[in-house]
Amino acid sequence: MNGRYVCLALPLLLAACAGGGHGSWHGALQCAPYAREHSAINLRGDAASWWWQAQGQYARASNPKAGDVLVFRSSHRLPSGHVSVVREVRNNRLVLVDHANWEPGEVTRHAPVQDVSPRNDWTRVRVWWSPVHAFGKTVYPTYGFIEPYGPGNS
Repeated sequence: MNGRYVCLALPLLLAACAGGGHGSWHGALQCAPYAREHSAINLRGDAASWWWQAQGQYARASNPKAGDVLVFRSSHRLPSGHVSVVREVRNNRLVLVDHANWEPGEVTRHAPVQDVSPRNDWTRVRVWWSPVHAFGKTVYPTYGFIEPYGPGNS
């Protein structure tokens, strides 16, 4: 598949991050169930809804820690949002995540995610895209990080 077709297909493929359906056209692998299974965050539904569901159940933050779940906002390219599990914090602008279906039908481990927000608050990120061995050009809006413990228990 050439790069032009990958770019055109990407929004459809990433739409498979809904948590309530039966999978994408690539199968049952979706980001929300994967993140739930591989983190201590037990939320359901579309990935973007996790941020609001977490209120009162889990702490939410703008700085990453290993074990947190990064929540991507719903957007044109990500209609259901996306969630990734933070595995390692490299520095205040770079984390490594594990996530499902960023690359169609695949689990990607230790994928770099770079904070490109003007205030270093992780509200805008770029994500590593293995097919081109570089960060993708698209900047994705995010809410921040859901932490695997209750509010006020950090």
